[in-house]
Amino acid sequence: MNMTPAAQKFVLHWGEMGQAWGINRTMAQVHALLFIAPTALDAEEISTLLDVSRSNVSTSLRELITWGVVRRVHIIGDRRDRFEALKDVMDTFRVIMAERRRREMDPTISLLEHCISEAKAGGEGEAYTREQLEKMLAFTRMVTDWYGQIENLPTPAMLRLFRGGTVIAKLFSRSGKNGKPGFDPADSAEAWDEDEASSPGK
Repeated sequence: MNMTPAAQKFVLHWGEMGQAWGINRTMAQVHALLFIAPTALDAEEISTLLDVSRSNVSTSLRELITWGVVRRVHIIGDRRDRFEALKDVMDTFRVIMAERRRREMDPTISLLEHCISEAKAGGEGEAYTREQLEKMLAFTRMVTDWYGQIENLPTPAMLRLFRGGTVIAKLFSRSGKNGKPGFDPADSAEAWDEDEASSPGK
């Protein structure tokens, strides 16, 4: 595989984005490279293309396999382990979101529940702290429950949900014809027609 200028830009940017998300730069670059690679690559090829150490590549590959976005493959007659990334964008999205929920949201919910219990034991002196923590816990649970509802949707349904985001935003942001906030069926029909007209592939 040759690293074209476009491929290099994507890999470098994905590495920077990975750091912004709290992911190791090399790990993100390895994932980006495997995502755009037309065939599975071995660790030595990855190391050469990214100009990083073999040990760093091996560590990144193990972590990516744990996440579920990269898998090990074998080719008949070749003893080397090769690696390929999930190629479907929606499958990648599902895996990353599920892993981030497991690593970030679930521990946060457990911590908030523990802190609330401690705040309750503190009596009235901790009343305000408890109230704020309960608000944060309710929000975190709501976001986690929302994702739990959509993560098992078929890909076409999930894409339709994402494309319908503009419709949902309009329904919640528009005022009724009487000038008061509310749901107006005419507005919703208009918003839906606009979304249907602008959606690709329709």
